[in-house]
Amino acid sequence: MERINLDQLHGFATALELGSFSAAAQRLDLTQPAVSLQVRQLEKRLGTPLIERVGRVLRPTAAGAELLAHVGRIDAVVAEALEAVSRHADSATGRVRLGTGATACIYLLPPVLRSLRQCFPGLDITVRTGNTADIVQAVEDNTLDLGLVTLPASGRMLEVSPLLDDSFVAIAPRGTALPARIGAKELARHPVLLYEPGGHTRRIADAWFARAGVALQPAMSLGSVEAIKELVAAGLGCAVLPGMAVRDGHQGSLEVRPLSPPLRRTLAVVMRRDKRLHRGLRETVAALQSLG
Repeated sequence: MERINLDQLHGFATALELGSFSAAAQRLDLTQPAVSLQVRQLEKRLGTPLIERVGRVLRPTAAGAELLAHVGRIDAVVAEALEAVSRHADSATGRVRLGTGATACIYLLPPVLRSLRQCFPGLDITVRTGNTADIVQAVEDNTLDLGLVTLPASGRMLEVSPLLDDSFVAIAPRGTALPARIGAKELARHPVLLYEPGGHTRRIADAWFARAGVALQPAMSLGSVEAIKELVAAGLGCAVLPGMAVRDGHQGSLEVRPLSPPLRRTLAVVMRRDKRLHRGLRETVAALQSLG
């Protein structure tokens, strides 16, 4: 007797979740005909229609609804079996697709990635940078396995786990007379360089100035934290940056001050709730959680 294929079940459940074969194909990185074929094969094996089209949206038949109620439990049992077997493996292999912001990629991830590579040389990790909205969408679409992003981040299918807080600081050229803690109005007396519009880092800084009643027009907006630091060190102005970006280096060319009132952002790990955690992905999540 032909057995039910797990990929067919996954295609069936994803098509119903998203309401269309084309959306399911995009998430599963398949073609639309391939997902349709999975469902037809499943229907042929079970001898009954499972999906019907209501208008332009897919809906389960009575039989499809019965099957859908079991798919989550089937996935859980399979994941439990794979977890049990993976404990006997000597090393983690496979692919992990990680998305994060440029600042975290430069200043937070290198020691994590180095440790993972040393412990699990067979693990293939790819890193993509982008803003929070793009990374979260890619995780929801399953084109990324997990994201390390700045909160807020939300999604119906996402599990969001806060990881660590990162306090913002003001930086200025060495020798600039700054108070021990600097407020928005005091900082705005100097030319201010900010990160380019559109990302969380810029929105957080803009909101901090706005709360102090400062309608700041930055002297420059740049897409690189490193470029901002170099230009500040060259005497072109001050800047507000995440603290992790100025922990090392530039000590001789920059003044660094905490902000008043304090300003911070929270970084979090985001994943789909239904994501299957193979050992490589599980080890990557654990390595990120060790940063908290």
